[in-house]
Amino acid sequence: MKLNYQGIQDKVAWEKAGIKLPSFDWKAMAAETENNPTWVHFGAGNIFRGFIAVLQQRLLEQGLVKGGIIAADTFDYGIIDNIYDPFDSMTLMVSLLPDGSMKKEVIASIAKGLRAGNAYPQDMEQLKAAFRSPSLQMVSFTITEKGYALKNIQGEYFPFVQADFDNGPTQCSHAMSLVASLLLERYNAGGTPIAVVSMDNCSHNGEKLKGSVLTVVEKWLEKGFVPTGFADWVKDESKVSFPWSMIDKITPRPAKVVEEALCADGVEDMAPIVTAKNTFIAPFVNAEAPQYLVVEDRFPNGRPPLEKAGVYMTDRDTVNNTEKMKVTTCLNPLHTALAVYGCLLGYDSIAAEMKDKELVALIEKIGYTEGIPVVIDPKILSPMDFIHEVIDQRLPNPFIPDAPQRIATDTSQKVAIRYGETIKSYVSRSDLDPAQLTYIPLAIAGWLRYLLAVDDEGKPMECSSDPMLETLQTQLRGITLGDPDSVGASLTPILSNPEIFAIDLTFVGLSSKIEKFLREMISGPGAVRATLQKYLS
Repeated sequence: MKLNYQGIQDKVAWEKAGIKLPSFDWKAMAAETENNPTWVHFGAGNIFRGFIAVLQQRLLEQGLVKGGIIAADTFDYGIIDNIYDPFDSMTLMVSLLPDGSMKKEVIASIAKGLRAGNAYPQDMEQLKAAFRSPSLQMVSFTITEKGYALKNIQGEYFPFVQADFDNGPTQCSHAMSLVASLLLERYNAGGTPIAVVSMDNCSHNGEKLKGSVLTVVEKWLEKGFVPTGFADWVKDESKVSFPWSMIDKITPRPAKVVEEALCADGVEDMAPIVTAKNTFIAPFVNAEAPQYLVVEDRFPNGRPPLEKAGVYMTDRDTVNNTEKMKVTTCLNPLHTALAVYGCLLGYDSIAAEMKDKELVALIEKIGYTEGIPVVIDPKILSPMDFIHEVIDQRLPNPFIPDAPQRIATDTSQKVAIRYGETIKSYVSRSDLDPAQLTYIPLAIAGWLRYLLAVDDEGKPMECSSDPMLETLQTQLRGITLGDPDSVGASLTPILSNPEIFAIDLTFVGLSSKIEKFLREMISGPGAVRATLQKYLS
């Protein structure tokens, strides 16, 4: 059985394998999308294929929409070449249930995958045509937090971003510049309104997206590349809206056990690949079943009836409170703590870490003790129910093959939200003292210990990719396992940097505590475990 339009015509074989097929015709969906595009999505990876695309599939199956989604990737064209094109942009979605069973389904709601880059003029012309179409209602994103960043740690524009400013809309490389150039296409074609929706897992994602796009537009305006009317149009939220959202679904790397199960079912060509950009991806997506998407309902050109697919459509305050609940307290901070300590302690599975009493105690303290007191109840989801589901059911699920090494990726881009926001909440409250925090500082110290690239046994350890990894490791150079005094003043430039933590940790009285924890964790082999036992047993 082959995963493509021709292959799924053999319905009996797929049904015999227990794999659900789409109830709509893929070719008809693709033709409708070509003629009347309504949705373009940037970021062609697993969270899109295993969650966002499934939403549109549900709407197609209910007959509520006729078209699908145009997927585009601005970073890793190998995903389109190897995972989209050979399979007619279809995905085999595998939900991993806590009892070890798998729920399998062919997702066929993606009309096509495109390479968003000037090296692919045919693909770019198709994107431009979609943006010129008055039928286009929304553009969404899952490009990770770093996809919106225009500046480095020093607050300077990245050279490739500056080049986009200097070269104008016709020669773009950065995702935000490409989006701005495509919005210019829409403006020049009549300026039909549109919603530009970040669905990335970061705080105030719509605000970040809007800020980056507007920065590009304003730089082009200064240099005479675009008219004032275009800048005014992008700034007018009745014309171009930037709704906020909160997304939650764990979509780990493809698991060997899933590949083998699909092979046993008779599905061909399911082996994962590693792209030239080092993306580990497969024709299938394996993920947990729980999922949440909360979206601010501001769509000036209409939208698909996403609420019929389980999306919470609401106001900005509710999105913000739900997102803060999840990203700053009830899930993401716990994930990051498990990631850095899991790498240090030799774990390769998040679920295995959830059998470690010290690590479980750490995330319970971060969540229940230090986080929950500053959470604002979003009403549509109970914070306590949510965090209980995370700690008691989702993270311990042994059939979710998620690794701390994956979660540790880009931690420098995450700690401001995952810990800094809670610290800021403590600062803003008269009844709370940030200096009394213990377990969030312990998580931050664990990340600094992780950056030394030596595990708790004293063996060299590879750190996951991070845009600030080289800079941070240079600042920490000289800190040596077995010599607590080597910490010295190395931490001050890092802990005092609000670009990293969203707040100056020296100013709020946490730097000495973090330094103390790090000193204890570098006293020798086994010191990380000993430090955890000291504060959590």
